[in-house]
Amino acid sequence: MRSIRPSFTRRGGAPRALAAVALASALALTATACDSSGDDNASGPASASATADTGDGKIKIPDDIKNKLKEHGIDLDKWKNGAWKNWDRSDWLREANDFVNPIIKGLWDPKRMRNADDPNQDSGVDENDLSGDQGVTDPTPAPVEAKAVRPSYHANAATSGKVFFDSPEGTMVCSATVVEDPAHPGKSNLVWTAGHCVHAGKSGGWYRNVAFVPSYNDQGLTGTALTQAGRSQIAPYGVWWGDGAQTSQQWIDQGGETGGNGASYDYAVIHVTPEQGSGGKSLEETVGSALPVNFAGPAVPKVPSITATGYPAAKPYDGSLMYQCADKPGRLSVDASAPTMYRIGCTMTGGASGGGWVETGADGKPALVSNTSIGPVSSGWLAGPRFGDVAKGVYEGVSKEFAGQ
Repeated sequence: MRSIRPSFTRRGGAPRALAAVALASALALTATACDSSGDDNASGPASASATADTGDGKIKIPDDIKNKLKEHGIDLDKWKNGAWKNWDRSDWLREANDFVNPIIKGLWDPKRMRNADDPNQDSGVDENDLSGDQGVTDPTPAPVEAKAVRPSYHANAATSGKVFFDSPEGTMVCSATVVEDPAHPGKSNLVWTAGHCVHAGKSGGWYRNVAFVPSYNDQGLTGTALTQAGRSQIAPYGVWWGDGAQTSQQWIDQGGETGGNGASYDYAVIHVTPEQGSGGKSLEETVGSALPVNFAGPAVPKVPSITATGYPAAKPYDGSLMYQCADKPGRLSVDASAPTMYRIGCTMTGGASGGGWVETGADGKPALVSNTSIGPVSSGWLAGPRFGDVAKGVYEGVSKEFAGQ
């Protein structure tokens, strides 16, 4: 979870008006990346505004997406043969509506998932970056030792999982949470994570091959058992590819690796579709649960405890197991003009970025209130954005885009 250079670490993966929903062409392509396998069979629906199978086994791609790809010189036929590895700045799609994420069947095999890194694990936020006049910042919390979640994860934390993606630096990983979809009650395909887990911010564009694995390593395998485990053990509830995504325009414009830039708006919502058939079931039906999201941003004094969940991957962790930290939150301000963030004591490291922060309200029901965004270079605490109108706009934007499907 290192993510902001000298010193707030962006915990997780990489990196003012609301962003428009980014559409992804959900194509089934042949895997060509290192340590991957796959086939040429088409699978899954097309992008948000397209129809699925046309009846002849081919996927229809919306004209606006085709035109966008052509503008950037991207040929989908070449994409499946490795063209996605071209990260030239002029070819890197970065605007809100540019997200294109063709499914490459078999790309995320167990070995590739095990070897994924936190995109910013070597950078963090320096305590010196915290200025006394940047709004309200409470004293640094005492470290809270992260506790391993008892397997099976599906039984004890069904809404949690990992997000995998490719960046210019290689294969990367974050944590994420299955959340409810107001447009599809009980049948959500929405996943909540950090903005820097889908988009590089002001220095780049949308990451590629974005996929979610709920209850990753569900049985908590380690050592030889883990390295010898097949895909059905590592991803027992399937691999779900993003076919639509949205982050805040603030993150796209301001997000950076150092100083906590854009951290107050560091969140994203991904709409997913199964790589393999799910029997017609949604993600929520497949895992059996989805969390509601609280955009009221409860004030710190009113929150007795928040529980953060994630798969920390930077030392001393290795990304294979799920952990949690529970602590009473304090306040952290890295930008006086931006919403104050929540901060808790926690020893989780890179890879936990994007993981959900859950608070149990007065009604006794848990709800997502934040996600892991940044932490110090040496670990010990985590900070996450406080959800408000901008976060609600991101969430509702994705939900509405897929409402008719």
